[in-house]
Amino acid sequence: MSAAPAAPHACDGTCAATGDLRTLMAAFPTGVAVVAAADPAGEPIGMTCSSLCSVALEPPTLLVCLREHGPTAAAVLASGSFTVNLLDDRARPVAELFASGAEDRFAHVRWRPGPCGPHLTADAHTTADCRVDRAFTVGDHVVVLGAVDRVTARREPRPLLYGLRRFKTWEGAGSPGDSEGPLGARMHATTDNTEN
Repeated sequence: MSAAPAAPHACDGTCAATGDLRTLMAAFPTGVAVVAAADPAGEPIGMTCSSLCSVALEPPTLLVCLREHGPTAAAVLASGSFTVNLLDDRARPVAELFASGAEDRFAHVRWRPGPCGPHLTADAHTTADCRVDRAFTVGDHVVVLGAVDRVTARREPRPLLYGLRRFKTWEGAGSPGDSEGPLGARMHATTDNTEN
């Protein structure tokens, strides 16, 4: 006879402090991207984003989180499309530029217009062109689900990473699939949303 599952703990209704969440997420390193779109006047707008994840493979869907009242969120929602530019390991200055309050960010990088927004051709190893599928507000951010129309890979990925409040590079990374072992296989299964 199996034991009954433990009763869930009741939440007392209090929230963790903002600093607690920042500390938690700092311990979860991620890749670094620039999310970009064209504003109603056709001008490029973009911001550094590490709040990015895949949601579904069929149909291909990404999720990004943007500051609710920021210019990038406004441009994404107004245009109905955006790009996700995955930054190279040499692109730390670009990540810092697009995280700053500078108004002329695109004057300092090489870029070209894409079907859904700006492509950072010199600093992003891969760019996804996405259409807004749906968006909703959570706290001070807008969660945007984007249907991926096209992925442009320019070169072998050498991703820029961010964690523990600093940028790092992927040291010793081989080509995808090298020396994965059982854990790598399980991680792919998890990423691909396959039931274990």
